[in-house]
Amino acid sequence: MNKLVIAFSIALISLTAMAQNSIKGYVVTRGSNEPISQAHVQIPSLGEGVYSDSTGYFELTNLPEGEWELQVSHVGHFSQKIAVVIPGTGDLRIRLRSSDYQLQAVDVISLRADDDAPITSTNVTKTEIEARNLGQDIPMLLDMTPSVVSSSDAGAGIGYTNMRIRGSDQTRINVTINGIAYNDPESQGVFWVNLPDIASSANEIQIQRGVGTSTNGAGAFGATVNVQTTDFNADPYAGIRLGAGSFNTFRTNTSFGTGLLKNRWILEGRMSYIHSDGYIDRARSDLKSYYLSAGYYGEKTTLKMIHFAGREETYQSWYGTPESRLENDTAAMLEHASNEGYDSTQIENLLSSGRTYNHYLYDNEVDNYSQDHYQFHLRHDFNSNWTAKGALHYTRGKGYFEQYRSEEDFADYGLSNLVIGSDTITTTDLIRRRWLDNHFVGGTYELSYAKANWEVQYGGAYNTYLGDHYGEIIWSEFANGTDIRDQYYFGESTKNDFNNYLKITRRSDNWLLFADLQFRNVRYNAEGTDNDLVEYRIDENFNFFNPKAGVTYFLSDYSNVYASFAVANREPVRSDFIDAPEGEKPVHETLYDTEVGYRISKSKWQLEINGYFMDYNNQLVLTGELNDVGASVRRNIEDSYRAGIEFSGGLQLTSNLQFSGSLALSRNILPEFEEVLYDYTNGFDVIRNVYENTPIALSPDVVANAQLRYTIFKSVEATWLTRFVGRQYLDNTGNTARSIDPFIVNDLRLDYRPEIAGAKNVRLSLLVNNILNVEYSAFGYTYSYIFGETITENFYYPQATRNFMIQLAVDF
Repeated sequence: MNKLVIAFSIALISLTAMAQNSIKGYVVTRGSNEPISQAHVQIPSLGEGVYSDSTGYFELTNLPEGEWELQVSHVGHFSQKIAVVIPGTGDLRIRLRSSDYQLQAVDVISLRADDDAPITSTNVTKTEIEARNLGQDIPMLLDMTPSVVSSSDAGAGIGYTNMRIRGSDQTRINVTINGIAYNDPESQGVFWVNLPDIASSANEIQIQRGVGTSTNGAGAFGATVNVQTTDFNADPYAGIRLGAGSFNTFRTNTSFGTGLLKNRWILEGRMSYIHSDGYIDRARSDLKSYYLSAGYYGEKTTLKMIHFAGREETYQSWYGTPESRLENDTAAMLEHASNEGYDSTQIENLLSSGRTYNHYLYDNEVDNYSQDHYQFHLRHDFNSNWTAKGALHYTRGKGYFEQYRSEEDFADYGLSNLVIGSDTITTTDLIRRRWLDNHFVGGTYELSYAKANWEVQYGGAYNTYLGDHYGEIIWSEFANGTDIRDQYYFGESTKNDFNNYLKITRRSDNWLLFADLQFRNVRYNAEGTDNDLVEYRIDENFNFFNPKAGVTYFLSDYSNVYASFAVANREPVRSDFIDAPEGEKPVHETLYDTEVGYRISKSKWQLEINGYFMDYNNQLVLTGELNDVGASVRRNIEDSYRAGIEFSGGLQLTSNLQFSGSLALSRNILPEFEEVLYDYTNGFDVIRNVYENTPIALSPDVVANAQLRYTIFKSVEATWLTRFVGRQYLDNTGNTARSIDPFIVNDLRLDYRPEIAGAKNVRLSLLVNNILNVEYSAFGYTYSYIFGETITENFYYPQATRNFMIQLAVDF
């Protein structure tokens, strides 16, 4: 309870908002005095920066006293540097000289929400990303935003990571990169490990909580995450990042940009390598990636070509750690080992490895996958009112995970028993690989009109996915007539996803009205044999209508209230169809999302409060039920809901002390839930327990975070980060014995930014994660059965105790 009070108090302090010395003014074009929106105004030596709004206005707050160099840049204009004195500098009017070309963003930016739109959203800027990014994956970089809970299989934030937003997992979070869908079309999951260090190429990440605006790809059923890769820089640059840390972690990152070439061309690139042994035993990651972009900028036409790729090899730690291991319960551990059929080596591993336990001992128990992305974006401005934008994309993915399996039945691999003389051998040790081999291709389009107080966008996307699933035996103790890489199952899938949207925004002095209509068609065909040798055939067609509407009322120049209502529909995932009991079929899910909010942003403080009610029909959830081959089955639940209130804001306590944070309070409820338990006491019986008003699994009622940033000297800054997550239930019964305890974790980040001749920016960063050495888990799973009594097996993903990362960043 004390932890909850502390977290609640900290978050409430953050609501009072941000004050301090500031610099404000307008950025305009020299000669015409036309406002320049999205000009980057920054003080590089402080790491502070903002973008000008549609009127050219900007304001930098929370600035320490002293003399500083202000740098203003905008693609399409020459950069300018200005000396400023704080305090003392009045309102500025900065005039940038236009280049001989017009550079425009070419991605489908209408997927993003404006700051005054009736959408609940959070923008994480490039400056914020760079401050947090020492090599960990995007979920770990976003865990200080409202309602986000992140976790890492390996415990150190590198490798397989995941996040939940308002309790919704990554299969329900729509992710796009430059407007291109990134969710896996079949599982609808998001695998950040396939794009190592993509955060280093991100200019901004916008999180829309709830349904949000219409987007491309999988339906948004809890949130959308829109990653905008780096904008082109008209000035040449080069940079290097060198980092190291606990668990034999190290990172290298180099980047470059040519600046403008012949007033028309820009080339940029990045290469990264990250290695970590992980907190969990044998949970290493070797991650490689690169990013290349080239652009041509004419007076009215812009073409942007992007290619980025990732190569990952991670030793698997997805099994989790048994609860008995965390509690050092030897008797329970041995019982667990007996139930799992462990051999003597595995039992020794179970008993000796503590919180860092890993079930897998085979030296090549790895996931090995590569993913290549190609994007071609085009924009043409017909005149000041009409603009057309489009993109073509192609993603190639291929890889496998390799496993050693002992005493596997020949029958499970479609093989006959082996007869040698009078002996019949029914099992064998073997090594198998399960492959994914897929292609994702398509295009996006948008025609937009803007004049006076009207904005209209008509657009959409058409995407096709082709994917093969197959398994190989690459070694077997008894060959039994098999050859190396014999396939024991094979399936192929095709999924076509088409959507059209029409978005209309009407502005007046006090009102903003927003309407968004989307039609989405999904055609999914799949057939073959699954890994459990069950034959399947899927032929499904879905038509979804997803309307959205909202209104913003401006109370003043610095505050507004808003309300919106949105509908979203989502098709079942691949496993829902394949694992459904014979003769049954899952149906699509529907979400009705109501959002209301209040926002105020003044020169010295900021505050946002929003409430939501997310009403689900036919939500698919795990019930404990298994099909006839032992696979878990998700069932449609008629009614369920998520309701909550979120606070975020910040306060400048003194001229060099800033506080910010957020608090999310929610209820996530299944009005009626039926649990399925199997009783093996005397044969096989099915027990069904009915519960009322139980919490939805892995949906904490409280999520809070806070940051306290202190500028010690002109070039030294310290930031204390605190995260609190309330109790998370591992299933939908509300049973505390099947839950994750609440936790509060603190990190410390130190930044030193010396001025060195010849370098634009030098930054030495030290991040101490979990500085108070708390033992906690942020994710897990459970299963229960009856054998004389109810037996529950809980598994957790322990996160690293105190650990550190250090990085040197130099930009030229």
